[in-house]
Amino acid sequence: MAAARCIGESCAVVAVAASAGGVFALLELFGSFTTGPPVPTLVVQHLSPRHRTLLDTILQRRTRVPVAMARDGERAAAGRVYLAPPDRHLLIGPGGILTLSDTERVNRVRPAADRLFTSVAETYEDRAWAFVLSGTGRDGAAGARAVKDGGGTVVVQDPESADYPGMPRAALKAGAVDHVLALHDIEEMIRTFAASGQKT
Repeated sequence: MAAARCIGESCAVVAVAASAGGVFALLELFGSFTTGPPVPTLVVQHLSPRHRTLLDTILQRRTRVPVAMARDGERAAAGRVYLAPPDRHLLIGPGGILTLSDTERVNRVRPAADRLFTSVAETYEDRAWAFVLSGTGRDGAAGARAVKDGGGTVVVQDPESADYPGMPRAALKAGAVDHVLALHDIEEMIRTFAASGQKT
């Protein structure tokens, strides 16, 4: 696995996208964490807008990292995980201010990974890290391309290990990927970020 550091100016935000099979991937990803990266972690998981989600509660039961649904206008804090609420796009702007939007669907979904990743790319450029996990469809591919073009780093779950390989494969087809890793290696990478932050 490629070495990764996420300290100070080398990294400003971690953005994660998932769809079908993504809840299980997120549970595995954050389940063993005792601390998060020394930057905010933003997550888009495609959720049904017709049902109240318990994803924040489910994840919080499995990790010691603070997990919450993002709120419009709040400032994202280091070491915390923010989830996009159902039927709202999640974006981040200068100063780490989070925005929730009900503008039109992208790739037929809201929240859309492309909207999150594009906002991350525009705000943080080469200090952005984007992760694409299990999911169907193409959401995240264009946003990953934006992160890559801005000098950031894009990591996808190995399609062979993903329950649903569509999203990782779409990002690969877009030529936007720096690392292709099994989920446990992605977990190790983010844990390395967290450990690096603790040493500063």
